[in-house]
Amino acid sequence: MRILSFSSARQWLALFALVGLSMACAFGQSGDNSALPDDPGTALSQSANGPSTPVAASQSQQAAPKSDAQNGSLEGKQTKRILGIVPNFRSVSVDEKLPPESVKDKFKESSEDAFDYSDFIFVALLAGVDQAEGSYPEFHQGVVGYGRYYWHDLVDQADEDYQVEFVFPAALHQDSRYYTLGRGGFPKRIFYAFSRIVVTRTDNGNETFNTSEIVGAGAAAGISDLYYPSRERTWTKTGQRWVLNMGLDGATFSFKEFWPDLNNKFFHQKN
Repeated sequence: MRILSFSSARQWLALFALVGLSMACAFGQSGDNSALPDDPGTALSQSANGPSTPVAASQSQQAAPKSDAQNGSLEGKQTKRILGIVPNFRSVSVDEKLPPESVKDKFKESSEDAFDYSDFIFVALLAGVDQAEGSYPEFHQGVVGYGRYYWHDLVDQADEDYQVEFVFPAALHQDSRYYTLGRGGFPKRIFYAFSRIVVTRTDNGNETFNTSEIVGAGAAAGISDLYYPSRERTWTKTGQRWVLNMGLDGATFSFKEFWPDLNNKFFHQKN
């Protein structure tokens, strides 16, 4: 995650909103087809003729239903990357039980998030958008100006990743991984995803107030005052960046919540 200028942030929030709307439409239009046979004609023929023998009927009743894995279903299963590109290392599949993370594990995973190859591409695009919009006139234009935008965006992203995923979780013994709910209606799951901004798990698996997110995002916003232009260092600007970062994290959680459904329905990515 990263601290965005407000012009860029509006664009990304609009993107998340469109993604959420498309998911809602997809789930609203798709019925429960799990009980329908692949070949309705075959099912009607079997129903009319009945089991050929009592033994066949008995075997049919005793046959155990196939599991999701046997059926090739990816329902509720998170992948390491989204669409093979976006890192998704810290998302936990539905009902998956994992051991507590050590301090070393938290540092390793936050580093993977902060410096994944896709992050450098993502930051390059954001820096280009920020420069085109003139988000910070003090940075100027040209190659040198683009370099200023780039390193500011990169430091923003790495700073928040470490604060929210390593520094505070390690100090407070909190688990900042995203645990997928994967069941219930769309409103319930959206509420659950956004509630992870203020609710997380301890290393022992108990729910607790998400100090790592709230304070970590605030700390990242405050640290950014050290290297941004003076007009961006006011209490109001810092507070806006803090709230904006938490909102973007909530939108990210929402996308992660529904990624297994989208993957199972459209993409069929295995890992």
